[in-house]
Amino acid sequence: MDCGCSEPACGCEVIGDACDMGCDSGCDSGCGGAILDGSLACKLGECDLGDPFSLFGEACGFSAGGWVQMGYHNNALPLFNSRPDEFQLHQAWLWAEKAIDTSCGFDIGGRIDYVYGTDSQDTQAFGIDNDHWDNDWDNGGDYGHALPQLYMEAGYGDLSVKVGHFYTIIGWEVVTAPDNFFYSHAYTMYNSEPFTHTGALATYNVSDNVTAYGGYVFGWDSGFEDNGDAFLGGLSVGLSDDLTVTYATVGGRFADDRITTEQGYMHSIVADVTLTDNLQYIFQSDLLDTENNAGALVRETFGINQYLIYTVSDCVAFGGRFEWYNQEGVFLNDNGTDDDADDFAQESDIYALTLGMNYKPHANVIVRPEIRWDWDDDLLAGLDEGDDQTTFGIDTIFMF
Repeated sequence: MDCGCSEPACGCEVIGDACDMGCDSGCDSGCGGAILDGSLACKLGECDLGDPFSLFGEACGFSAGGWVQMGYHNNALPLFNSRPDEFQLHQAWLWAEKAIDTSCGFDIGGRIDYVYGTDSQDTQAFGIDNDHWDNDWDNGGDYGHALPQLYMEAGYGDLSVKVGHFYTIIGWEVVTAPDNFFYSHAYTMYNSEPFTHTGALATYNVSDNVTAYGGYVFGWDSGFEDNGDAFLGGLSVGLSDDLTVTYATVGGRFADDRITTEQGYMHSIVADVTLTDNLQYIFQSDLLDTENNAGALVRETFGINQYLIYTVSDCVAFGGRFEWYNQEGVFLNDNGTDDDADDFAQESDIYALTLGMNYKPHANVIVRPEIRWDWDDDLLAGLDEGDDQTTFGIDTIFMF
């Protein structure tokens, strides 16, 4: 049996069907950390990712790449994963970037992202219902194209400013599949947070432990057309080597077109805690409170997400996510206006527990199986199976 120890500091030998790790079971697996006792842990600890390959590479500060995400889930969720019992292409992604380097003074760069798949319609500039920018780049009812990022960035020293169309800084989960632990998403991320903005955002590294953000954006999820006037900003503080807290907020007009008006305030607070060398805990709390031009309630939501991620090695990690999502809003009954007498407000509590695994058989491949339980006694979430649902899903991401 191979214990997975390359150049062990204090011995690693096979005794029966188990590995004697030595030094309080602190055998270095050669792939980023200690592993548990027992033969199964030894096998999980074995990790040979190989050398990552890049289709485009880097030249003169310019780089490009992408990934392909394909997956299956047996039940529909009212989130990104809304197409059940089908093997589908979620994201075929290409990006190109000139990253800035301010170590020697002023520098300028930028980035463009393109995506095709079932996730694209959720990443388009749908904040204005007039098919501007990429909002009408659809291919049938579920597939389509999007350009979720197109911006220029300039920086000098500790200050940088991006101008254009870019991803939000709100929340912990993101649209880009390789940057999330789980295949599915949280209700908070999908329903109470913006995906993209268009405008200008400054980032200032106050110190090694403090980063400040601030800028002006055209509302939520809009392309290069004014859909509102809002402030986007926040503060990320490393309180210790093991704890980072990030507060991000957006306030002002989020939507203003011929169909929808919405203005208000939203914030996200994320605490990222390193409990041990292998164990990470994330706590997130989101608050959203908006109204229309007449001062009537549009949306009021509050959510708490908790994540616990255990990394066995660079190849294997296990995680859990538990979410409580509370929403209150105006539900429209007939002609779509916010001031009809027969419209009504209703409150709903939704709970979701997700258990998942990340397995990397190669440096360019991630496999993410998960099982998820959702509960919604108020029947407002739109679950496939009524008030409670069990969903199995698995996806694979190929990066290049």
